[in-house]
Amino acid sequence: MANESKIVTLKNGYHVWTRKEGHGPIKILLLHGGPGMDHEYLEPFSDYIKIHPEIEIIYYDQLGSYFSDQPNDPKLWTIPRFIEEIEEIEEVRKAWNLDQFYLYGQSFGGLFALEYAASKYGKHVKALIDSNMVDSYQDYAKYINKYRESMDPADVSYMKKQEEQHNYNDPNYQELLMKLYHRCICRISPWPDAVQRTFDHMNEQVYVTLQGPTEFNITGSCKNWTIRDRLSKITMPALVLGGKYDSMNPAEIKALADRLPNGTAHICPNGSHFSIFDDQEDYFNAITSFIKTVENK
Repeated sequence: MANESKIVTLKNGYHVWTRKEGHGPIKILLLHGGPGMDHEYLEPFSDYIKIHPEIEIIYYDQLGSYFSDQPNDPKLWTIPRFIEEIEEIEEVRKAWNLDQFYLYGQSFGGLFALEYAASKYGKHVKALIDSNMVDSYQDYAKYINKYRESMDPADVSYMKKQEEQHNYNDPNYQELLMKLYHRCICRISPWPDAVQRTFDHMNEQVYVTLQGPTEFNITGSCKNWTIRDRLSKITMPALVLGGKYDSMNPAEIKALADRLPNGTAHICPNGSHFSIFDDQEDYFNAITSFIKTVENK
């Protein structure tokens, strides 16, 4: 069977949605970002494997995401709990009998991909693809706020004033926020349907508890996360992807690749945080080249 959906029952009793597409010998497990988003914005992979039948992909909605169980329990959305739930990725791996597979993580999913690759389970990973994620949330917070300073000073001042008052639902604030997101999150206007669906289906409890109220107010439990001191444990080949207009610092993307024992970086010249859409050809060409290099070793 080329395509197959499977609900995986976790050891904690919750259920997560997964779906396999394709039937090739090269397996890629896809970890979406957010936090609290779902797999839908990764749907370009479905078209990608149509021209690369040697590749099989597994979509997976993390616990709390739209197609999986969404417990109403903010205590679940902490970095220590999520790191413990590397076991969740391991359970999905076992459910699909994956071994020596490619682990792909985009944005917040990149955090989990790095954590899994550095864990005792990293022995199962043939190669790692970390897309649009750096190795320190503090670096990300500094850069995204510096990025905002390129806006009209009056707009920046207005946004900061609303943030001080926790007035995040102010219509003008939301308009300015989306204006900025169209510069650094996805540069296609209007946003592609898959991107819009992902944002429509976001679990706000997960996002706010882990991240904070916006990309510029990182007050959640992930604000002090870093894996920089453990990168030496990630010894498999690793591709670190970013975009020139990314909300993640392209210089830090390159630095992360340099810190990895076997890392390489690629910055999409026209891409943002969702280079998978706004610099799609270059993005997937980089993935194809990386896979060919790994497979030919």
